Amino acid sequence: MGDGMNNILKARSHIVFIIGLICAAGIAVSMDKAVRYSSFSNNSQSAITISIDQTAIAKRGELSLQDKERAEIAWRYFERNYNVETGLVNSVDGFPSTTMWDQSSYLLGMISALKLGVLDQSAFDQRMSKALQTLAHLPLFFDQLPNKVYHAQNLDMTTYDNSVSKTGIGWSALDVARIVVPLNILVYDYPIHSEAATRVLAHWNFDSLTDSGVMMGARIHKETGLPERIQEGRLGYEEYGARAISLLGLDASNALKYDDFLTIENVEGQSIPVDSRDISLFDAPNYVVSEPYILMAIEFGLDNQAKELAHRIYKAQENRFKNTGQLTAVSEDNINQEPYFIYNTVFANDTAWNAVSEDGEMFPELRTISTKAAFGWDALYQTNYTKQLMSEIEKTRTQDRGWVSGIYEKDGRLNDVATANTNGIILEIINYKVNGPLLSARFKKED
Repeated sequence: MGDGMNNILKARSHIVFIIGLICAAGIAVSMDKAVRYSSFSNNSQSAITISIDQTAIAKRGELSLQDKERAEIAWRYFERNYNVETGLVNSVDGFPSTTMWDQSSYLLGMISALKLGVLDQSAFDQRMSKALQTLAHLPLFFDQLPNKVYHAQNLDMTTYDNSVSKTGIGWSALDVARIVVPLNILVYDYPIHSEAATRVLAHWNFDSLTDSGVMMGARIHKETGLPERIQEGRLGYEEYGARAISLLGLDASNALKYDDFLTIENVEGQSIPVDSRDISLFDAPNYVVSEPYILMAIEFGLDNQAKELAHRIYKAQENRFKNTGQLTAVSEDNINQEPYFIYNTVFANDTAWNAVSEDGEMFPELRTISTKAAFGWDALYQTNYTKQLMSEIEKTRTQDRGWVSGIYEKDGRLNDVATANTNGIILEIINYKVNGPLLSARFKKED
């Protein structure tokens, strides 16, 4: 009787989802695709040329005592923010809310911690088993894909302020794509966890994640209250997410293209790649940040186009320091004051060095030096400039909360929010310095 009722409820939820797509999303998605592929698509063969002075990628090295210590500091975040009830971690220190993106950072950080000798095999297996068991039984947004946010202790679907939402608020295509990365690694490289990782993937309906080669997120339509799918991803993150979901054999052929919505802006003497989809038409900021290129490098390895774009974005930040004396490492981060999350950018919404919130409002006084961006650029290039960045962000280490998010440019105050994303990515970055990209290093020999 219980199973029968559960099946009826699941079927009803599925029917509502389909109705929602027909009623709410049909117009929105078709309109989006029409605008997307006619008015704004760049039809040139390629707008990306390779710089003759492209910054060289640094070679791998031995694990230094300093980096081992840095990795141990990062792992303390996950010891402090672990929830024994679910095996998941808090996205932000002390706040029992989480996203699939942040659980991905945790799983990838845990894999890296094992490889670096920070975590022993027994603790790794126990933690990983518990997390995978939970992920395989998550309540899903209309029984399709993980909700954008969950309570980390009881797994209720929530809003971003951790209020319970019975239906959920939607899914993020990028968040779901990111968690495919550790699950793929577990399926192929960790036999003891392969079956459990496969069960997680089988629990989710990936057919809803793509349409015509692009990634589709979901949300509740403001007027109808029904679910609708929307195209998700901008230059950098879109290609990163596409590489991730391609691991599942999904069609991400259009999302993989760097130059279909590419325009160029000059920032600090560099030709910076910018997404041409404007926030006023597409309801999403077109920010240029460091993180997607760093993630591509440390997880997949950079392809030729990504290597060039990463070089330009890095050089603009180095040049800003040369021109102004301001150490610069920009990416998105939680911050310790309103609006609590900021995209610190090379370029966003027609403005260089813009600091913007999710809705595009500008907060220039809240620009920070991002801890994880400094770590990432130093691992990739190991230049004199990145060494200066690393010296500065040593201030962001803590005794028991891991590394905090950064330093405010305006007055040098610490942005003292500690997060799963910052600390998980730092563990990945340190592993990359020693072992190369998580996904591809096992197949490659050092050049």
